Amino acid sequence: MPDFKVPLVIRGKVIEDYSAEFGDRSGTGRTFTTPDAGKYARQIVNGNPASLIDLYDISMAEIYDYLEELGERLNLETNPYWQEAFEVSRHSSNLSHSVLEHVYRTCPTIFKKEFAREVVETRIGSKFLEGWAPSPCADGRTIYVRAMGARCVHIIAGNVPVVATATVLRCAITRSDSIIKVPSNDPLTASAIARTMIDMAPDHPLTKHLSVAYWKGGDETVETIIYQAANVEKIIAWGGYASIKHISKYLGPGIDLITLDPKSSTTLIGKQALESDERMREVAERVAADLGGWDQEACVNARVMFVESGTDTPGIARANKFGQYIYEAMQKLPKTLSAGPINFDGHLKAEVQSILAMDDFYKVYTDPTAIEKTGAVIVSQFSEQVDFLKLLYGRVGNLVPLDDIEEAISYFTPATQTVGIYPDSLRVRLRDLAALMGGQIFQPVGYAITGSLSAPQDGIEPERRMCRWVVDNHCDPAITPGPWVHAAAQKMPEPVGE
Repeated sequence: MPDFKVPLVIRGKVIEDYSAEFGDRSGTGRTFTTPDAGKYARQIVNGNPASLIDLYDISMAEIYDYLEELGERLNLETNPYWQEAFEVSRHSSNLSHSVLEHVYRTCPTIFKKEFAREVVETRIGSKFLEGWAPSPCADGRTIYVRAMGARCVHIIAGNVPVVATATVLRCAITRSDSIIKVPSNDPLTASAIARTMIDMAPDHPLTKHLSVAYWKGGDETVETIIYQAANVEKIIAWGGYASIKHISKYLGPGIDLITLDPKSSTTLIGKQALESDERMREVAERVAADLGGWDQEACVNARVMFVESGTDTPGIARANKFGQYIYEAMQKLPKTLSAGPINFDGHLKAEVQSILAMDDFYKVYTDPTAIEKTGAVIVSQFSEQVDFLKLLYGRVGNLVPLDDIEEAISYFTPATQTVGIYPDSLRVRLRDLAALMGGQIFQPVGYAITGSLSAPQDGIEPERRMCRWVVDNHCDPAITPGPWVHAAAQKMPEPVGE
């Protein structure tokens, strides 16, 4: 028997024809049933762009009211859909149960009016969403610009439930007709939100323009119908190289692919952090939050941390002490913030165990008998990173000593997302160069998991990209003469005969 069911939600209707069975990503053999998306693919898509007109019968103020009520209804004590999503995620997510519960209790605050309004004003501008915003031009014309909704598919990640809530918020504020493809490691969060919307306001335009479905990526019976320019204008995909390459084969004129690729994050610690033992401990507590927060499951978490300690003998000693303080601080983090992942990668554990005795190369702070529970801080004894960077997770980080912190920027790539920097003066000094080398978000150390939807993401502005930006030109011939006026005013030469 399957362990749970994942309904199909199509624009205000819940379909419970549970005929297809799939496995989740827990590695425990758990399975779930869901309606066959291939059977309903032509209902999932919206081939009529004019149907979005009802989204323009409501104001942004009404959208904010709707979102606020939605957030209030996503209460873990009273909402059965939200409770079920949490219970399923306790088995399919790699977040510890205490962290996961905290996230489910807090992430609906994204829908509060003040947050939604802030995202609108900083990312798009309400003047473009509420009407046609005028801009006078040098030639006398006035252009009126409006951000219009589009028919979108969101292929979301399932590492943290925040992804689903943030996606619903973006769909609402951009007035999009949206299909959310849920992942097998978080199959119920988005549908729990959609079902709550149906119970709350079944006939509301926002409710009737959201669909939530699961299908196995690569199922051509579904994707050849959905990924057509006649049915969808935007694809917003969270995914790695293989999945993005697969989606790309469906692209053609009329479909815009917006990718939110896997990222890695880092930390730059200036020499000022090491000026005293007291300062060192204070900064170590902040670094520990960036390393261990959300069990290091998010792309914003630090993996490699660079410290300007120097690489001579006294410098390495300072780096080792700082690494020890980070490890100790990580053990003291609240369980709602960090408690260790459910499943710890066996390959990573083997790598950490293999370097425990290599004191000339690494100093490892961990409990060798319980690495999967305590995590580890690996301090390189030279200015090089460990060679198993891609495995770092589960509250395992690598601290790399440098003579000059600016050397760290040479390690940046276009996949470098969040960069925690201490002190603030260093952040201001390095941010231009760091941005050119690929860094995307710069912030004080300690704030990695408290990001804001009001900021761009992954070097782009997803909310603006989700919109269709259209122009209405107003031209007065008396002020901005057209080409025919110029032609009439000129005395044209007589044609030359043969």
